[in-house]
Amino acid sequence: MTKSAAVRHAELGTASVAEFLQFLFSGITVGAIYALVGVGFAIIYSASNVINFAQGEFVMLGGMATMFLLSGGEPLWLAALLAIVITAAIGLALNKFAVEPAAHRRGGGASVVTLIIITIGASIFIRGAAEVLLGKDSHRLPAFSGDQPIDIFGAKLDPQVLWVLGALALAVVGLRWFFARTRLGKAMLATSCNRLAAELVGIDVRMILLASFGLSAALGALAGILTAPITLTRYDIGIMLGLKGFCAAILGGLGSPFGAVAGGLLLGIAEAMAAGYLSSAYKDVVAFVIILAVLFLAPGGLFGAKATERV
Repeated sequence: MTKSAAVRHAELGTASVAEFLQFLFSGITVGAIYALVGVGFAIIYSASNVINFAQGEFVMLGGMATMFLLSGGEPLWLAALLAIVITAAIGLALNKFAVEPAAHRRGGGASVVTLIIITIGASIFIRGAAEVLLGKDSHRLPAFSGDQPIDIFGAKLDPQVLWVLGALALAVVGLRWFFARTRLGKAMLATSCNRLAAELVGIDVRMILLASFGLSAALGALAGILTAPITLTRYDIGIMLGLKGFCAAILGGLGSPFGAVAGGLLLGIAEAMAAGYLSSAYKDVVAFVIILAVLFLAPGGLFGAKATERV
């Protein structure tokens, strides 16, 4: 091999590594978003066996509410904090005024399917209200640490990605502490394990369900705020994010928050690799093909059985 050929070969190898890393960074970024959304699905399902299809709208509300408050003159940190509080309050209201009355009405509560349909209706209502009140335009929040990309072996990493990954890591650590060390977290675990037994030992199951909706809404809002500087935010972004977050929860094992984290990251990386090495047209298809395969081969999810044994 001549010297020039060797140089070209080395350059091609370096370019291939940079390309792979670029796809990997992209996959980890979107995977972290899916993971945060999936954790919200898992928390509510653990407490009530209900799949909350309004979870994607909580992500949208976080970003859109922050943008609205920011345009009103609030500093970014305060706008983000208030947006999380507002979104959590909407999550609590959804449970208190829609899900709970149907689940505990006289003559027998509504079926799980009915409760799921209620969350779908709530999703449509929230999305429509956001369109009317906040408009149809796309918005971009300012990056938390500037826009200068970080160069890693030729691949470019947006500094905002580090905020997303840091928040995901804190969420995982915080949830582990919450479920292991707090009475409310232990009550949630007990409710997810055996709801009737939890009621018999004095756990207020209604309060547990209320708390789960508030917590999942806050996590969704956090995801929306952290990703708005990267992917923009708009009144209808919650549709696809909700579906992908649901896929992450299914992949990791529905009802396992930590499984949802792993499922989200795996899903994001698979999507990015398919888009990069095959075609971007297959990006959304990959997620649903993976879910179909998991449902056929491992209906409990990749980490469902392990999570059940731990509880």
